[in-house]
Amino acid sequence: MKAEERWQARFRASRMTLPVWARQAPNRSIYRSNATGTWEVYAWDRATGATRQVTERPKGTAHATIDPTGQWIYWFADTEGDEFGVWWRQPFGGGPSELAAPDLPPGQPGGIALSATGLAAISLASEGSFRIHLVRPGEPSRLLYEHPDAAWVADMSLDGQLIAVNHGEYGDFRHPALRVVRQSGETVRELYDGPGKGVIGLRFAPVPGDRRLLALHERRERQEPLVWDPVTGEQREIWLRDSGDLSAEWYHDGRGLLILRDNRARTHLHRYDLGGGGLTLIETPHGVIEEAAPRPAGHVEYSWSSASRPPVIKSSNGQVVINAGGPPAPPSVPVEDLDVPGPGGRIHALVSRPEHGAGPFPTVFMLHGGPTAHDHDAFSPEVAAWVDAGFAVVRVNYRGSTGYGSAWRDALRGDVGHIELQDVAAVRRMVVERGIADPERVMLTGTAWGGYLTLLGLGTQPDLWAAGVAAVPIACHQTSYEDEAESLRAYHRALLGGSPEEQPERYAASSPITYVDRVRAPVLILAGENDTRCPLRQIEKYVGRLAAHGHPYEVYTYDAIRGSLVVAERIAQMSLQLEFARKHLRH
Repeated sequence: MKAEERWQARFRASRMTLPVWARQAPNRSIYRSNATGTWEVYAWDRATGATRQVTERPKGTAHATIDPTGQWIYWFADTEGDEFGVWWRQPFGGGPSELAAPDLPPGQPGGIALSATGLAAISLASEGSFRIHLVRPGEPSRLLYEHPDAAWVADMSLDGQLIAVNHGEYGDFRHPALRVVRQSGETVRELYDGPGKGVIGLRFAPVPGDRRLLALHERRERQEPLVWDPVTGEQREIWLRDSGDLSAEWYHDGRGLLILRDNRARTHLHRYDLGGGGLTLIETPHGVIEEAAPRPAGHVEYSWSSASRPPVIKSSNGQVVINAGGPPAPPSVPVEDLDVPGPGGRIHALVSRPEHGAGPFPTVFMLHGGPTAHDHDAFSPEVAAWVDAGFAVVRVNYRGSTGYGSAWRDALRGDVGHIELQDVAAVRRMVVERGIADPERVMLTGTAWGGYLTLLGLGTQPDLWAAGVAAVPIACHQTSYEDEAESLRAYHRALLGGSPEEQPERYAASSPITYVDRVRAPVLILAGENDTRCPLRQIEKYVGRLAAHGHPYEVYTYDAIRGSLVVAERIAQMSLQLEFARKHLRH
């Protein structure tokens, strides 16, 4: 198979998310798959083995869930992929779809929580406000919560009596507080650990009448699980000696927790016994587990991949749970770890090299989005495509990334954008010194926040980069703030210390448009016409400045917010990037 055929086959290979099952009907599951070329929702009856496609939308479907009784499937329908829309539902066995809340206007989704009694709590944001409504079929919706600062529903107890809400009322959306309320809106109790220490609600215990809520806290400079009874106030912190950020999920009987430990770009699973406090390692292959959940029989199902091996849905009993169908994706190269001394501490980077040749290679620095995210040892068709084309790929978990403790994640105070790029530059020096990267042919790329850093790097570090590809980037923080969705405005305020009116100097200092006259490398910008995260107007403003300076650039637009839910669109964008790189890096 030729290189181009191989990388396109990876994009076209069918993939699926971990099946999610109804808490009280575990044989009824839903998952999302790209089997049709677009990510859509499917129902799977484990008792009969039957599957069926639930949604069919031109831009795909990103959000879906199933109610605890297994009777209804809910999904979010936006308009042309702009992440602004309404929730629908359909019987598990099929039949006519109906609006979950016919009287609610469209908004940006902030989550949905479902009880076993038919009650739903739906979060939507619009017009400068975050609202949570209680919805029962056949009845008018009722406003439960409203606030101008970001909030979202975390979960609802099985009986519908308690609703967990994460909110940023204390001025820091990045470190939310957790409040549990009754259906009346009355506050039961709240957890707030103070500035810089978020508390994130996960799920109520999956046992009728059990009030305990599983959450994550940051009291010891990393995310760790906490079991909390909001009625009595009793708290139980779960501490592990092993390093890494932690998350957790309930076992079906509420007697144990599945702990997911993310350490140095790999995932480890443990079972924690709430009765005796024992911790047991669950053997899994070396790599990354995107999602995991215990089944009622006690085994754990999880979605696994590594940089060299494509994704598979596996079980801790050794079996493959369900196949995505179609031919498997061709494998790729394993990833190498690189530790680099940096201005703020040791930087962890991941390097993927072509199988043939000793280097130095033309090199792509692929910067992750977020910034509260991180790159890991998982299968990536994009990385594999660059490697197949003869490029080395370097991914940097710069300051601001998750997975390395709260202090590393929160290091972006005061100099947003420039701090991350200091770490990227340190890693660039190292890969050049080691003969991995050809210093004359190093390109900067990224999507969303990574696209923002790409544009900022081209302007503030013009000597380092031979070309740049920025997908759905932030080019001007102020203009982006004016046009973006409500949750992104809240994030901007938390990250930069206020609105553009309150912090104009910070917004300007961190904006790529401020440094556009220093850009020397050719740049390709990919932009979504309906993007509410990185809106088009601010990109057009940046491109206008490039044109005024007579600088070479290319722009590609498409009619969605990301395009990632449509396989053909992802292939088209990858082809465009490879062609651009070959042209400007003489490769």
